[in-house]
Amino acid sequence: MASAPLSQKQLLDRESVMAWVFLAPALLLMGIFILGPIVYLFYLSFTQGSFTRSGVYWVGFKNYLRLFLSPDFWQVIWNTTYFTVATVIPTLIIPLGLAVLLNRTFALQDLLRTAYFIPSITSLVAVGLGWRWLFQTDGPINELLSQIGVNPIPWLSSTTWAMPVLILMSIWKQLGFNLVVFLAGLQVIPQSRYEAAELDGANPWQQFWYITLPGLQPTIVFATVTTAIFTLRSFEQVYVITGGGPFNSTNVLVYYIYEQAFGQFDFGYAAAAATILLAIALILVYVQLKLFGEN
Repeated sequence: MASAPLSQKQLLDRESVMAWVFLAPALLLMGIFILGPIVYLFYLSFTQGSFTRSGVYWVGFKNYLRLFLSPDFWQVIWNTTYFTVATVIPTLIIPLGLAVLLNRTFALQDLLRTAYFIPSITSLVAVGLGWRWLFQTDGPINELLSQIGVNPIPWLSSTTWAMPVLILMSIWKQLGFNLVVFLAGLQVIPQSRYEAAELDGANPWQQFWYITLPGLQPTIVFATVTTAIFTLRSFEQVYVITGGGPFNSTNVLVYYIYEQAFGQFDFGYAAAAATILLAIALILVYVQLKLFGEN
């Protein structure tokens, strides 16, 4: 005797069960390696002590109070804000312009695409060592400036110039990744839109403003979020090039957390600073999605 066919509700229930079965391994790994450490970080921010025999003990909001009353912490927040804003904006605008130019067919197109992308796959430590050599007082940059009559500039020992060096390096490092992202986004926009716009008499700027930018909206959101997060977690260039100096002028939040945790062994205080960093990243992503995301 043939069995009765399953109802739509039964089919949906069976599909839901199978979906959870397939998702379970990924959710388990996410819980162990992402959610678990975040919960432990939040707990650790309310404690003091170290991972020794004496252990840690609960201190409540004391670490957060220390943070908000610390002039060094507010200096680090300012440094991080300056570094992030000054890096993210050019790292979006320059690759977008280059992507529009490189999206056309011309000689050496593939070579230029590869050349722009190479920095993004190069080790940050190796890049940092190279930039430190370039910008040292007796390095090639100052030698080049001396050829045109400019006195040597103490790039890495100046509170004025050290941060711009880090910003310039970060822009150069991230430019290639965003270039590839924008090129991929441009491939999705139908060519027929540009052809119709040309027939209607639209100039290149009007085509860019009314066709390219709206068509790239999801790509721009993705590039903005990933670039902001990558910039916020910057560490290697500060560690290799300036060490947070001179006079704390290039000390950004991730490097500050590292110093407090592994330099001062103040893990509770470092965890509180890391929690603030996580909150800043979440708020920043939320604001970006609200401002630039699709309605």
